[in-house]
Amino acid sequence: MAPPDDEHEREVCDAAVTLAFSVLGKRWNGMIVSALGSGASTFGGLRRAVPGISDAVLSDRLAGLAEAGLVVRTVTPGPPTAVAYALSDSGERLLPILDELGRWASGNLTEQPTA
Repeated sequence: MAPPDDEHEREVCDAAVTLAFSVLGKRWNGMIVSALGSGASTFGGLRRAVPGISDAVLSDRLAGLAEAGLVVRTVTPGPPTAVAYALSDSGERLLPILDELGRWASGNLTEQPTA
């Protein structure tokens, strides 16, 4: 049995990983973060950068990413009113981790057949 401190650290790490995947594990979130890695974008720009996503889902995912502190929504008063989305500092720090996760997945996971 591991010493209590090691067990506590493992539990804290497990909880943090679970929290991270509760955000990052949602379909489209990784693609949205990746698209914003190129710079701020409008809703329409993101819709074009993430093919196949519906407006409703994109709106929901952007709200969730903003709530998680990964995306910042900026409204510039008009006319016309302009809304831009950009990565926060936390979102920027996530980019190399997503790149590394993608490399790991490519080299270590086998693709599952679709049902």
